[in-house]
Amino acid sequence: MCNMNKACPVVLRERNGVLQILAFEHPLAGKQIVKGTIEPNESLESACIRELAEESGLEAEVLSSLSIWESEFDGQVWGFCLMKLSKEAPDKFKYFTLDDGGHYFEFFWQPLRSELSINWHSLFKGAIAHINKELLEKAR
Repeated sequence: MCNMNKACPVVLRERNGVLQILAFEHPLAGKQIVKGTIEPNESLESACIRELAEESGLEAEVLSSLSIWESEFDGQVWGFCLMKLSKEAPDKFKYFTLDDGGHYFEFFWQPLRSELSINWHSLFKGAIAHINKELLEKAR
């Protein structure tokens, strides 16, 4: 297995019996979930906390590590951590991030087990499919 190089904080909530994942629309790159590079000598858990704060402004703690996923995209190996927010996030919100020179990311809650629209990059579709698989296995 390759070395893990991407951190993906997974923020979930349940509404009306539907499990949802925190997602956002990037103004240039479509719908995504939070993911970023693990810095040298940084743990997966620390990277997940940092990336979530940098991209969404949300503070959270790590509940547990979920898994590692070899994405088969550009050598990216993702580590996933299930996160607990310090306070509840709104249904929709915008956050200005300094990523890529500065952008507003528009956050929303995506039903986790629904079909993803064409506005989702195939990499993120794969990541969500992986998250679904891991959560189903942990529920058994």
